[in-house]
Amino acid sequence: MMEKMKTTAPVSSVGADGAQPIIKNHNKIIANPQKQINQQATKNPEKSGSGGLQTMSMPELYNTVFVPRIPIVDGFLYGGTYLFVGAPKVGKSFFMAQLAYHVAMGIPLWDYPVRKGTVLYLALEDDYARLQRRLSGMFGVECADNLYFATQAKTLNEGLDKQLEEFLKEHKDARLIIIDTLQKVREVGGDRYSYSSDYEIVTKLKSFSDKYGICLLVVHHTRKLESEDSFDMISGTNGLLGAADGAFIMHKKKRTDNEAVMDIVGRDQPDQELTIEFDRERCVWKFKKAETELWKQPPNPLLEAINAFLTEDRQEWEGTATELVKQLPDMQLQANVLSRRLNIVNSQLLNDYGIFYDNKRGHERKIILKRLKTKE
Repeated sequence: MMEKMKTTAPVSSVGADGAQPIIKNHNKIIANPQKQINQQATKNPEKSGSGGLQTMSMPELYNTVFVPRIPIVDGFLYGGTYLFVGAPKVGKSFFMAQLAYHVAMGIPLWDYPVRKGTVLYLALEDDYARLQRRLSGMFGVECADNLYFATQAKTLNEGLDKQLEEFLKEHKDARLIIIDTLQKVREVGGDRYSYSSDYEIVTKLKSFSDKYGICLLVVHHTRKLESEDSFDMISGTNGLLGAADGAFIMHKKKRTDNEAVMDIVGRDQPDQELTIEFDRERCVWKFKKAETELWKQPPNPLLEAINAFLTEDRQEWEGTATELVKQLPDMQLQANVLSRRLNIVNSQLLNDYGIFYDNKRGHERKIILKRLKTKE
């Protein structure tokens, strides 16, 4: 079994108004990263005038505090748009229900820590009676109050984004939306399998997930032709995978096998190959083994020092970078170097240590450190 991963402070996801995790900096909610980038670029009208490129210099890049990327499932699933691909009847829908339930309940998926949040599952190839039977067989009658289902939805070109926006307005802590399947929400046309149309539909979904800081997990089918590279088995063109943040491929050697292999690749999570086994009595997938142990980033001396600096008696601190340097004499860093390094690793500081960091502008730049309460 995989080595237990470090649990971290749960952080609520973004709501439909575009505000990022509910961590407030002196009553100012952190802005969405894309908005931060655009605001930086538009500060210089010569760079970003009408029709011009919005650019950011390297110093601006390093001096900007971007919104931390909060995992949905640590080391497994992050914010963005992901494909979940497998042959028909391979067990994708059972795994989608399992993942949705674990995220909604906030309980670990195998040995992966989960961050609790509201989940919307668009089960567009099912009906409610089938969902009831499936879920009760998997989890009994213990309900997750923040897990919602829909069996019908509009296509993307008919207004699916508006429907999802309405849901997010009503559920500010939404973290995960599952779309099962892609074919049910894509625009039907003669060129639907072209690279450009495949790339365009996933790009639309990714723009939505990035705008609202959530994860969109889109179920899709494999093609009938076998390939040595499992990711070449995704039905359609390479445009689907090219536009997505990552993909999960579930496949079996034989349809009747209980075991399946799950290949995982993505921009934020490490590449993995997992072997899982279907428990036919409970209808859930169990973890058997990982092809390689999940690589764990070695401790960062700066983050370790910050973690030690925030003691039980000092859960929050605010001051200049120069003042913080004096509090961390063993680091032997210049103030501007310390500030930039913290800007770069703020996601790791939050996810691994439960410490919120910001570097706010004002009469003079002030660093804010705050240890968040962890959930038992």
